Amino acid sequence: QVLLVESGGGLVQAGGSLRLSCSAPGRTFSSYAMGWFRQAPGKEREFVASITSSGGSTDYADSAKGRFTISRDIAKNTVYLQMNSLKPEDTAVYYCAASYVGSSYSASSYRYWGRGTQVTVSS
Repeated sequence: QVLLVESGGGLVQAGGSLRLSCSAPGRTFSSYAMGWFRQAPGKEREFVASITSSGGSTDYADSAKGRFTISRDIAKNTVYLQMNSLKPEDTAVYYCAASYVGSSYSASSYRYWGRGTQVTVSS
């Protein structure tokens, strides 16, 4: 059973925008912190952004600050990642994840993961 499902990825030119969504059809994640991670070919999975269960606090990787915005709609059990001013180096598979113990930049803190959505930024 897939608990987290990402959508909204695709091909975009440098400078463009995409909005990723992460939905959880099988379980409520209202009590979970949520995070976005990405993994490019030949690279380790890296932290992008996270948001607390209440939505009251967010954290971003340095590479995402000022360009990406994480948000959540608790009633809809959905988390979003708005990505603006995209660069070719943003090209990666983006993963949504859920952590019961709290938000973190460490992937090991997240128990549930989606299967990923491909984001490709052309120059």
